[in-house]
Amino acid sequence: MTSAIRQDGAPALVDARITRIETIPLRVELERPATGSTLKLTHRCTIVTRVHTDAGVVGECFNGNDDELQPAIISLIHDELEPLLKGRRVAAIDDAWAATRRATEPFLRDRRVALRAQACVDSALHDAVGKLAGLPLHLMWGGARERVPVVALGGYYRQSGDLEALADEVAELKAFGIHGLKLKLGGKTPAEDALRAQTVRRAGGDAFVLACDANQGWSREEALEFVRRTRDLNLAWFEEPCRWDNDRADMAVVRTVGGVPVAAGQSELSRFGCRDLLVAGAIDICNFDASWGGGPTEWRRVAMLASAFNVSIMQHLEPQIGLMMSAGVANGRYAEVMLPWRDPFFYKLIANQPARPFVDGFYTLPTAPGWGMSFDPEYLEFARRK
Repeated sequence: MTSAIRQDGAPALVDARITRIETIPLRVELERPATGSTLKLTHRCTIVTRVHTDAGVVGECFNGNDDELQPAIISLIHDELEPLLKGRRVAAIDDAWAATRRATEPFLRDRRVALRAQACVDSALHDAVGKLAGLPLHLMWGGARERVPVVALGGYYRQSGDLEALADEVAELKAFGIHGLKLKLGGKTPAEDALRAQTVRRAGGDAFVLACDANQGWSREEALEFVRRTRDLNLAWFEEPCRWDNDRADMAVVRTVGGVPVAAGQSELSRFGCRDLLVAGAIDICNFDASWGGGPTEWRRVAMLASAFNVSIMQHLEPQIGLMMSAGVANGRYAEVMLPWRDPFFYKLIANQPARPFVDGFYTLPTAPGWGMSFDPEYLEFARRK
């Protein structure tokens, strides 16, 4: 791996400048709906963002799963963020982040749009810096590990044959090289969902990693009932067990009284919200979402903050960035992945994705610079939002 060099012999990273930003909206229909306690997804959407530089290097990434908000995010990138960034040093990422953060300030704007636009640009900028330096990002950030353990998001509700489908899904995951499942629940009673968790444990065996995600679907009492019913299942963590309106206090009770590791953070918009979760003693794992909360720059701040509380860090979904981010910090935990039907972009858009990405429950990180991804141009055009 070598860094980019300017014509005068100096490293391009020193003074490379942003020239323009390109965005490509993607949208494909899922093979079947993905239904959880508080959500139903029928399409996989994302935005490919490319930051062009005067050094000839193009930083690129894809972020998010926004359908209705996608056009507004793209408009904000070009109308507000691109004019702020053109001409700035590529390597001055904190400076770019502070400049683009101002787009989140208008009081009547949906703040999610600005945060996700900022995340798109921030992710592509990090890729550009890695390419200019000639290093994969996880090595630039500390290189805590070369491979990352993974769990699959799954176990969505089925209208019929739910328990049989769960057992089949576990078998499919293990055959695919994934040795863990984050089970969707919270849409049924604690007793019914405990039976689903028991089905996964029986199908997977004692060594299979089992986590549960209620998507804020239960009250504190319901969450505690579920914990009591699954006490012998050795849950790796219980994610967003309680409804949003009093979640910090309720999760702290579930964690201390229930004695189960609790994960949350994806619903926070910044490091300050994650700080409050940590101070409240509400979590053992913080799964802040870089694509929802301003990008890898903010995610890494959250990771450092969490380390001061002896709390682990994960990225919520988005394995195209989550794998490297987890590998770049000492308190990184698992990375979340999905089967191809649920995340076709991870398997089809990334041209250099191995045919069998997972071996014995781990993903070995690419050695190419930046995020280590190249995109398949034919699939990019196929998935381009019409």
